[in-house]
Amino acid sequence: MKKFTPYFVIVIIIGLIVGVFISFGKTQQMVVIKEGNTKQLPFEMELGKYQDSFCGMVITELDYASQVIAPDGKTWFFHDHGDFVEWLDDKEFKKSAKIWVMSRDTHKWIDGRSAFYSLDEQTPMGYGFGAYEKPAKGRIDFKTMQERTLSGKTMNNPQTRKEILGE
Repeated sequence: MKKFTPYFVIVIIIGLIVGVFISFGKTQQMVVIKEGNTKQLPFEMELGKYQDSFCGMVITELDYASQVIAPDGKTWFFHDHGDFVEWLDDKEFKKSAKIWVMSRDTHKWIDGRSAFYSLDEQTPMGYGFGAYEKPAKGRIDFKTMQERTLSGKTMNNPQTRKEILGE
């Protein structure tokens, strides 16, 4: 019996390793990018199954979600509008990309370049920009939101936060 104990232990360890690999294979992979979106329309996103292409966090709400589509149909997903601005900044296709953002007022996907953005919302990554289809006092256009994000004038900046909230 003592001769078979080491073999028995090895078989159990191998069985456990195989079991772990099989369980990993059965778990659903997160969606970070989708290809073939030649119509450049927004995908319906299932919560908890998409991952932010910039920060890597799982997208668990659509209130501040965005999608960026390259001319070749590759689509990336984001859970904070500031994330897609930062991510897109060094891409060759940044001017030709189609941008979809979830609107806070109409709760549908709208063109991110024609949206109006609030400055003071509690967004997943703290940038503070909520997208709206309709203009209103205090909302800014896409270009201004983009400039503010890239220059660090977001709710993550204590000085900017103080200016916006009047603290």
